[in-house]
Amino acid sequence: MKIIKNILSIAIVLLTLTGCKKEYTDTSFVDAALAPDKLTALFTITQDNTGLVTITPNGEGAVSYDVYFGDATTTPVKVAAGKSTQHTYPEGIYNVKLVAYNLTGKTTEATQKLTVSFKAPENVEAKIDIDLVNNFKINVAAKANYETFFKVYFGDVSNEVPVSFVEGQSVSHTYTKVGTYTVKVVALSGGAATTEVTKSITIVDPVLLPLTFESATLKYTFNNFDGGQITVIDNPQSGGINTSAKVGKMVKSAGQPWGGSVIPLSAPIDFSTNKIVRMKVYSPRVGAKVLLKVENAADGNINFEKEVSTTMANAWEELGFDFSTINTSKTYQNVVLIFDLGTMGDGSANFTFLFDDIKLSNTMPSTQIDLPVTFDATGVNYSVTDFGNNQTIDGVDPTDANNKVKVTTKLSGAETWAGTTIGTAAGFAKAIPISASSSLMSVRVYSPAAGLKIKLKVEDHNDNTKSVETDVFTTAANAWETLVFDFNSPSAGTAAMNSAFTYDKASIFFDFGNAGTGKVFYWDDVMIAVNPNAVILPLTFESATVGYTFNDFDGGNSTVVNNPNKSGINNSNKVGKMIKNAGQVWGGSWIGLANPIDFSTKKTFKVKIFSPRVGAKLLLKVENQTDGNIFYDKEVATTTANAWEELTFDFSAINTSKSYQKIVLIFDLGTAGDGSANFTYLFDDITLN
Repeated sequence: MKIIKNILSIAIVLLTLTGCKKEYTDTSFVDAALAPDKLTALFTITQDNTGLVTITPNGEGAVSYDVYFGDATTTPVKVAAGKSTQHTYPEGIYNVKLVAYNLTGKTTEATQKLTVSFKAPENVEAKIDIDLVNNFKINVAAKANYETFFKVYFGDVSNEVPVSFVEGQSVSHTYTKVGTYTVKVVALSGGAATTEVTKSITIVDPVLLPLTFESATLKYTFNNFDGGQITVIDNPQSGGINTSAKVGKMVKSAGQPWGGSVIPLSAPIDFSTNKIVRMKVYSPRVGAKVLLKVENAADGNINFEKEVSTTMANAWEELGFDFSTINTSKTYQNVVLIFDLGTMGDGSANFTFLFDDIKLSNTMPSTQIDLPVTFDATGVNYSVTDFGNNQTIDGVDPTDANNKVKVTTKLSGAETWAGTTIGTAAGFAKAIPISASSSLMSVRVYSPAAGLKIKLKVEDHNDNTKSVETDVFTTAANAWETLVFDFNSPSAGTAAMNSAFTYDKASIFFDFGNAGTGKVFYWDDVMIAVNPNAVILPLTFESATVGYTFNDFDGGNSTVVNNPNKSGINNSNKVGKMIKNAGQVWGGSWIGLANPIDFSTKKTFKVKIFSPRVGAKLLLKVENQTDGNIFYDKEVATTTANAWEELTFDFSAINTSKSYQKIVLIFDLGTAGDGSANFTYLFDDITLN
């Protein structure tokens, strides 16, 4: 209390002197004031592990203080008497120095020890989940009170270096093996105090669709019954559509005609969206039946099944099982496979099957190849089978990047007879329609040189002794040409064509008779060739040998004439001419084609028209050869008078399961013609695009 007493004494003296109206300038008593004494500091530490400390210095006779925090901070903070300062410390022990100042600047200093310690994190919660996509991956997150960050140990390696993360963040880890692992999450306080939690996580490789048999960790279980036996083996027939390392093998031995195997899955099959089951099969014979059934895990009476027959022998093919009518309110967790249901197996090669890649899809497998082979149609299996050291790949037309083709290389050292089967060993979906009266096939070829022998052979895929082959020589180098093969003129020393045989498989041989030297051939459009004098699309009316026979009806009259208006987009020599005479409002003409129109990939007609007036309508119709009730048509109006223009007819909605072999033209349907120039039209270049 000395300082207080001194101050009161000075105040009384000053008041007394002021009252007497006398002035004194002696301040020696101030200079004689004592230095600050009894220095202390009050430390208030927040209890949230932030290290925030409030420092309040105290001392007698002090009017201000310098506070040195005792850590790496070297500059003190000035604090007035009765005030506080705040500073954030890491956990540790610090010597806080106070320097106190009185009114005259006299100082006193003192040092006081400060201990900052953090409490251990509380309420630690670790969230560890198996990833929804990768069964070997876990995602870890955590939260706690009083933590600054977390470390996680995944428990799968020795001397593990933990991964750090903060609250609100997720970290992931992928295990390499199945098993049970202890995951440890450590919450750090920012100091020495920690809290940890551990959880056991079990990594499994569930047996789910698709079944590929490739996993080294997945445990496949096969419940064999009544003679059926499945094992997983190295793929002994790698090639074609299946080059995977592992496949399933079913041997059907003596037992029961229904012998097979059950493959239990780890979860029910999801049929909510995809209801087509696809499976690759390697069968020893064509026509082997494959039953694929799905069953409820607990009740075998809840099931659905489909049976499909193989179409190929000793080659991989993909079979499709249509489960579109399955009852999706039930659950199905077992896959049952039975080969040749109804026939007792004997364990021989004839009852040994390979299978692979059982998967769900929303589409059936690609359809079997058939003529014409364009390599452009979607959903068609355009696989080919090379032999004799040929090598064929999918390619692009060197003159048209939008056209898909095959590219065959006759590798150096390839056999003189090296060739390529068009499609698989099962051949085409239907027999090749060649006979003594229609014996032509054609292939477009882009050859590296002229004068090379190209052989085309057709045969019965079930009996290769029933075959016929013929040769054609290329006439151009590095340019497309259409080679026409006449099986009425077979290769020397080979069998003649026999119309009683079924020819459903074709093979092409490039540079036949010479060993391979690396020559590359592009090829496309394998098809039945028509007589060069036959009426086919496009209709250009230019041929002097084609008999363009129009069948006129009800006032329509069509002929082929010299082009009277060579101009604009049409300078051809010949065109069609239609005069609509009096008769019926539907009067017109039709022309028959040598073959049905192929609408598999092209569904847009284009026709060049020279009309006497704007707004003249042209109806373009296609009809079945024998049944006029099977047809499709579109009508388009002209936009130009007395000039050539090209009209477009969209046939994209045509029913391609029907056959159309007639083209019908009707101008101004609904209006009777009068045979005048106003009802005279020119037409040309009827093309399908």
